[in-house]
Amino acid sequence: MKVAYQTDIGHQRKQNQDRVNMFTNDDGNQLMVIADGIGGNRSGDIAAEHTVTVLGNRFKENPPQTPLEGIRWFARETQLINNQILTQSKRNVQLQGMGTTMVAAIAFKNALVVANIGDSRGYIFHQNLLTQITIDHSLVNELVKTGDISEDEALKLPQSNIITRAIGISPDAQVEVNRFELNEGDQLLMCSDGLFKTVEKDQLIAVLKQPISLQEKCTKLVAMANDAGSPDNITVLIGINSDQEG
Repeated sequence: MKVAYQTDIGHQRKQNQDRVNMFTNDDGNQLMVIADGIGGNRSGDIAAEHTVTVLGNRFKENPPQTPLEGIRWFARETQLINNQILTQSKRNVQLQGMGTTMVAAIAFKNALVVANIGDSRGYIFHQNLLTQITIDHSLVNELVKTGDISEDEALKLPQSNIITRAIGISPDAQVEVNRFELNEGDQLLMCSDGLFKTVEKDQLIAVLKQPISLQEKCTKLVAMANDAGSPDNITVLIGINSDQEG
């Protein structure tokens, strides 16, 4: 899979608490991960940095060999990182309350294992159809699921930034992990909420369809989020399951 990514502080935050990276192991499999630190000034960036770095190191040292192993690997490693962040928070008063969302994916041959906790998202773009493959762990999504509000209404509510799960907040990390088939030419889009809360789905599709490089697509989406007045940091990662493009 060819991958590009970009992160941006945005126009309204004093620091960028998003983290993004991609790691390749000796088998040629790839781990892509975005973490969006939470806790305001309470070191959300430290929690996000720790999550991305530790997950990447573990992927290179002790990677899963199959998609099924990948599902178990994500559950185990996320819980270990969660425990480490909780321990740090207890030892240092300045770090109390820190946490992070996470969306991560391992690309095996023609299969993708995706993990998420919080409201950073993953999508697959297949034959001009963009499908969200993660579940938002947020207060407004609980209302959407019960039919109390629509998805469009959810994005406009002031409570849209309240998440119900995160790494480093409770003893049980409760990560969501699923496997998806990946076809030739399919694109993976991962992002923090700074993108999807301000850029409409049809706009995301329009950019993904363009015959430009993955890096140019990332740059365009970040610029669109900023132009739309995104109140948050913005992070985008795009991968394509093809040897022909990039």
